[in-house]
Amino acid sequence: MSIAAPTAPNRPALGIALILIGITAISVNDMLIKQLSGGYPLHQIVFTRSAIAILFSLVFVQLEGGWRILKTDQPFLHAVRGLLIVVANLSFFAALAVLPLGETTALFFAAPLFITLLSIPILGEKVGPLRLGAVVVGFIGVVIMQRPWAGFGHLEVSRVILLLPVLAALTYALTQLMTRKLGVSSKASALAVYIQAMFLLIGGLFWLVAGDGRFAEGFENESLIFLLRAWSLPVGLDRWFFLGLGFNAAIIGYCLSAAYREADAATVAPFEYVGLPLAVFWGWIVWGDLPDLAVSIGIALIMGAGLFVFLREREKNRPLASRRVNRRY
Repeated sequence: MSIAAPTAPNRPALGIALILIGITAISVNDMLIKQLSGGYPLHQIVFTRSAIAILFSLVFVQLEGGWRILKTDQPFLHAVRGLLIVVANLSFFAALAVLPLGETTALFFAAPLFITLLSIPILGEKVGPLRLGAVVVGFIGVVIMQRPWAGFGHLEVSRVILLLPVLAALTYALTQLMTRKLGVSSKASALAVYIQAMFLLIGGLFWLVAGDGRFAEGFENESLIFLLRAWSLPVGLDRWFFLGLGFNAAIIGYCLSAAYREADAATVAPFEYVGLPLAVFWGWIVWGDLPDLAVSIGIALIMGAGLFVFLREREKNRPLASRRVNRRY
């Protein structure tokens, strides 16, 4: 007798609720990290955040079935997924130390566009011509925010810094598509623990190699200094910021993993756009930053493209992505 392959759950309402909670937590997380970026190294923030977050995540593990759910028969894929999310985070936060919060987040929002495109070869999902056209419009918004018309020396930051959030978007998209594949056999809390463990490993390695700050000497680039400066003990209000980061990381890790596990990637992805107005809000409230014309146009194109895709597919009353997990990969 043949045993049917496990089928991915498809509960869009739950997936949407989880992604909204996770994106809200991400916006708070980004605000706190930018606030701390002037006095602490990125690898210390990541390590401390994950050390706290993994404790919260292990509580979720107990609620979802106990220690046994941490066992996996796909350790290599989980390791690759963890490395991708580490690259996404480090790239994004390195840019965040230099760019305004709203602009960094806006550039990162190429991620749902990448998810839609990559879901075709990776998950076997069908994407129609109108939806592909909307994705193209969204990428035009990303290009506008890169300001290709500005000559060398006319940008406030280097083009490498402007591309860092796009790199983060690509690696994040690959992470979420892998979550969809792995989520059939792994609980959301287990997925979160694997990610936090990878952050601890990479953060610990950074501390061993560069924790004394010797590699930051002589650099003027704020992103590199943020990545390589020496560790220091948090003081005053910063201690609470670190604790908040840890709690937020646990919420983010669980909610994002659960959202893409409970619903199709293309159903969940459009709701990540809530992070754009939230980022602009925090940037304005905390630092007084407001997007310039190029960023505002880019935000409008990206959000418009995403909403068009979502509303178009809902109007046709059909799923935005295949419920079947493609086992060819």
